[in-house]
Amino acid sequence: MSETLRRIPKPKRNKFGLLFIYIAIILIYIWAFVGMGVPEVKPTAGQISKSIFKGIFHPDWGYISQPGGEDLLHGLLDTLAIAVLGTFISALLCIPFAFWAALNMSKGIVISGSGKFVLSFIRTFPELVMAIMFIKAVGPGSFAGALSLGLHSIGMLGKLFSEEVENMDLGPTEALMASGANRFQTLWFAVIPQVIPGFISYTLYRFEINVRSATILGVIGAGGIGTPLIFALTSRDWNRVGVILLGIIVMVTLIDLISGHLRKEII
Repeated sequence: MSETLRRIPKPKRNKFGLLFIYIAIILIYIWAFVGMGVPEVKPTAGQISKSIFKGIFHPDWGYISQPGGEDLLHGLLDTLAIAVLGTFISALLCIPFAFWAALNMSKGIVISGSGKFVLSFIRTFPELVMAIMFIKAVGPGSFAGALSLGLHSIGMLGKLFSEEVENMDLGPTEALMASGANRFQTLWFAVIPQVIPGFISYTLYRFEINVRSATILGVIGAGGIGTPLIFALTSRDWNRVGVILLGIIVMVTLIDLISGHLRKEII
């Protein structure tokens, strides 16, 4: 057996192909660095950096909770509410798009391809662009942030949901159809039970992303903790910046741990 394995010739590597890939990667990096230009450092950069780090490592603990309601806890809860509502909106609205884009649920590749195109088109617009448009439409605040997250997440969740539908076992579906079940009964008793765990897992994963995105949307006026953060940065209140960043880190870490545990239990 060992002699037979020794006689098998090893596959030859395409050295010219690998060399071409390495050269292409090096040229891309050179092009990227040349396009950046020479960075210009201001004379006051050292002093400002020292003030930033000093403020961040000496947070304004009094901002955690204040009688007026405009404090860290309310800002974090507002951010969490934006992420929850945005994820809920997208998780519901993307289900029809997911079955539309799934090849095994559509009547042909043309219909499935059109569904995939719509989802790709929705994913093209970043959350910030959608937030700016919704701020112009409904005004600044948390509602604009929730709408922008909900609409943008439809594209990504719809893509993940459609892949989950395409990878399901078609055996129960074919068995129900052979026994005379209609399309709704087949969908309810054979398709939904298979895809629900994956749908919930992807929704929790998207919720983690939306929490991070909601903190950024507040910078442009879409509500959440980003609004007091940009005010603190503008006024150079580094102590308040420090406590806000610390609160964001704690909130995101806890959500990641809880969501990761729930996804393991579901899968």
